Amino acid sequence: MNLNRVMPAKGRRHTFHTFSPLSDFYSVPTIFLTFKTKEMKHFMGTMAAIIISLYSIAQTSKVSVSGTVIDAATRKPLPSASIKLGNKVAIADDEGRFVFRKVAKGSYDLVATNVGYTDNKERIEVSDTTKGLIISLKNSPLFLQALEIKALRAGDKAPFTKTNITKEDLVQTNIGQDMPYMLSQTPSTVISSDAGNGIGYTHITIRGVDAQRTNVTLNGIPYNDAEDQGVYFVDLPDFTSSLSSIQVQRGVGTSSNGTGSFGAGINLQTNEFIAQPYVELNNSFGSFNTIKNTVKVGSGLIDDHFTVDARLSRISSDGYIDRATSDLQSFTISGAYINKSTSVRLNIFSGKEKTYQAWYGVLQDSMATHRTYNPEGLESNGSFYPNQTDNYQQNHYQLFFNHEFNKQFSFNTAFFYTPGKGYYESYVAETPYSNYGISSQDTSDLVNQQWLNNKFYGQILSVQYKTSKDQVIAGGGWTTYEGGHYAYVTWAQDGGFTPDYMYYNNNALKKDENIYAKWEHQLTNHLTFYADLQYKHVSYVMNGFDFDPTRYVNQKWDFMNPKLGLTYTKNGWQVYGSWAVGNKEPNRTDFENDKVYAPSPETLNDFELGAEKRTSLYNYGATIYYMNYKNQLVQTGQLDDVGNTIRINTPNSYRLGIELQGGVVLSNWLNVTGNLTLSQNKIKQFIEHIGSYDVNYNLIGDSIVPHNNTNISYSPNTVAAGSINILPIKKLQISLISKYVGSQYMDNTQNKARSLSDFYTEDARMVYTLKGKLVKECNLIFQVYNIFNRLYSPYGNNYSTINEGTFSSSNYYFPMAGTNVMAALNIKL
Repeated sequence: MNLNRVMPAKGRRHTFHTFSPLSDFYSVPTIFLTFKTKEMKHFMGTMAAIIISLYSIAQTSKVSVSGTVIDAATRKPLPSASIKLGNKVAIADDEGRFVFRKVAKGSYDLVATNVGYTDNKERIEVSDTTKGLIISLKNSPLFLQALEIKALRAGDKAPFTKTNITKEDLVQTNIGQDMPYMLSQTPSTVISSDAGNGIGYTHITIRGVDAQRTNVTLNGIPYNDAEDQGVYFVDLPDFTSSLSSIQVQRGVGTSSNGTGSFGAGINLQTNEFIAQPYVELNNSFGSFNTIKNTVKVGSGLIDDHFTVDARLSRISSDGYIDRATSDLQSFTISGAYINKSTSVRLNIFSGKEKTYQAWYGVLQDSMATHRTYNPEGLESNGSFYPNQTDNYQQNHYQLFFNHEFNKQFSFNTAFFYTPGKGYYESYVAETPYSNYGISSQDTSDLVNQQWLNNKFYGQILSVQYKTSKDQVIAGGGWTTYEGGHYAYVTWAQDGGFTPDYMYYNNNALKKDENIYAKWEHQLTNHLTFYADLQYKHVSYVMNGFDFDPTRYVNQKWDFMNPKLGLTYTKNGWQVYGSWAVGNKEPNRTDFENDKVYAPSPETLNDFELGAEKRTSLYNYGATIYYMNYKNQLVQTGQLDDVGNTIRINTPNSYRLGIELQGGVVLSNWLNVTGNLTLSQNKIKQFIEHIGSYDVNYNLIGDSIVPHNNTNISYSPNTVAAGSINILPIKKLQISLISKYVGSQYMDNTQNKARSLSDFYTEDARMVYTLKGKLVKECNLIFQVYNIFNRLYSPYGNNYSTINEGTFSSSNYYFPMAGTNVMAALNIKL
C-alpha cells in the first residue's frame, strides 16, 4: 500500500516512458547484433554453446504423428483445438488437422482440449503407421466458458501482439516470488524488487512501460489503483496459486475495463472449473529465511452442478536488503453453480501485507561497501526504527453471471466490491512543526502514520454473438472509487502535538464508465477483419491534498479509442497488422504537483505488424511496433516537497522496436525457447527542471535545461530472454533460464552518469515429478537464481538539485540478490 499509493520524501519513484523516430531505428540491428556489449556476448554465447552441444546428441529415429479433431456429435472438424503429445503441443488448423513431426517411437499420453468440450485423454503407441488419427471431442454437459475473459482477451485471430501463459507454466515458476517474476521470460519485460529477492514490493515494465501504464484485470474486473493507476501485486500475495491462465497483450491491445493501456495489458483468470475433488499442499523454503506455505482444496463437481474451491497462503522473508522483511497472508474462496446454459460464481479474495519500507534504494557511494544498506527508519541516535513499515489489507468480492441463450448468443455480467485500508508508519528526524500545520520554528523527531481508506466498486457486462463468419462482442462497465486520505502524528520527541494529532484529512471521488463494441469478420477462409471501438468517460473530484488541503480539482474527460486490423492465417502461418488508439487521464500526483496548469490527458497511436510460423516442432515470429505518444506525461527531473516525481506533458515522444521470438523441440528430451527485443525509445524535446534550495532546504526556484531527442527513462534498447529445457529421464526436467537487459537511463536527460548498467543473469531449475495411488502427483522443485552471482541493479532513482548555488546529483540503486536458492515440495492428493 502507498498512500494514494504515493511515497514519502525520496520514496518510491514512478516512471513513465515513450518512443523514437523511424530514422533512429535503422541503426538498432547494427548496434546490438555486433555484440559490443560484454553482457550481451555472455548471454548469446551461453545460449548458443549449450544448444549446439546438446543438439549434436539429440538425433534419434523419428516418425510423424498426424490426425484430425472432430465434434463427436456432428462429425465436423474443430479448428483451434489444442493437442498435446508428451511435451509437444499443436493447434488444429481450420480443418481440424494437426501433425507432430520427428517424434521418437514409444508410448505417449495424447490429450485434446477445446473450449466447451470435455477433454479427451488416451494412451497411444507411436510407430511408423501412427497417422490419420481421428480424435472425437464431446460437448460438455455444463456451460464452462468464462465469458468475462472471452470479452476482453485477444482471440487466436485478433491482430494484436500477445503471450498466453498456462497453468502448467505457472506451477513451475510459482515458488514464492511476486507476480512480475512469473512474467520475466515474456518478451520486452524487465522486473525488479525493492527487497532484492522478488518478495514484497516488485516492479514490472513491458516495452519500457511501467505498471501505471499497464491495464491489469482480474477475471475482467479492473485491478489498477484508480487514483495513481499503479498495480500492487503485494496486496494479493501468492495470487498466482489461484490462477488458471494469464494473457499479456503488448501495445494498446483490445478494449478493456479499467485504466488505459499505454504499453501493455495483463489479464488474469481464476474462474476455472475443476471437475474432480483435490487437495494440494505447496511449501517453499529458501535463502533469506524465505518460507511459503499454501493449502488448496476443491470439492469437484457436487450434484452435477456445484463446485467450491479455496486457498490459504502465507509468505515470509527477511529480504536481501537490510530489514526489507515481508509478512504476507492471503486466501481465496470461490463457489459456483453451473448447468447446461448458465453459470453463477462468487469469488472472495483477500490479502494482507506488512513490509518494512525499502523504498529509498541504496546510495551510489554505499554500493561498493554495503550494497544492502537501507536508510529507511534511521533515528537521530543512529539506530533504526523497528516499525518503519507499510501495512495494508485489501478484499475482493466478485459475483459473476454467465448465460448462453443458444449457440450464437450469450450474455455475462459481474458485480464487484474492493475495499482496502492501511497505512505506512514512518520515523522522521528533526522535521519542522510548520510541516504539520503548527506555527512554530521548532523541529522535532516524530512518528507519523499516513492512512488510505478506500472503496472501489462497479459492474462489467458483455453480450456476445457468433456465427460461422462473424463474432460480435458489445460490452462495458462502470466503476466508482472513494478514497480517504488522512494522517496522524502518533509520537513526537519534543511534544507540541495533541495525542494522535491529525494533520490532514481529504478525500477523492473518481468515476469511470465505458462501452465498447468488437467485430471479428471472416472475409475469406484465411483472412479475418477486426474492428473495435470504445467510448470512455472519466470524472475525478479531489477535495484537497496532503499538504495543500484547500485546493480542489474537478475534472471530466471523454475518450474515443478505435482499433482496426487484419489477420491472415494459413499452413501454420499467421500474419497480422493493426492500428489502435489509447487515451489516459492524469493521476492524483500530477494534479497535486501542478498548481498552475491542469495536466492534460495523454494519447497513444499504436501500430503493430507481426508474423508467426507455428508447428508442433518449432515456432518463430517477429513483431514490429511503433508507439507514438502525444502529450505524454514524463518526468521533469524535479521533485516535489515530499519526493514525488513531477511530470509534465511532452508534445511528442515514441517507441519503435522489433520483438523476435521462437522455440524448437530438438528431441523428446530437449527443447529451447527465446525472445529478443531491439528498440529505440525517444523524447523529441524534453525540458529538465532542477530545483534550487536555500540553506534551510526551502525551494526557491528552479533551473531549466532543454534536451533534444533523448532516451526515455527505464527503457532499455535491448531485452532478451531464453530457456533451455532438458528432460534426461521421464520424471525430471532441468531448465537453464537466461535474461539480458541493456543499459537504462534513470531520467530523460540521456546522461551516462545517471544510468543503470546492462546485466545478464542465469538461473537453473530442476523439477522432479512422481505420480502414485496415494499421492496423485508430487513435484520437487529446486531453483538457483543468479548462478553466476552477478551484482546488478535493474532499477534506480536520480536526485539532482542546486543547494545554495552548488549543483549536486545523487544516484540511488535497487540491487538484486546474488546467488540464492529456493526449494519447493508440491503435493496433490
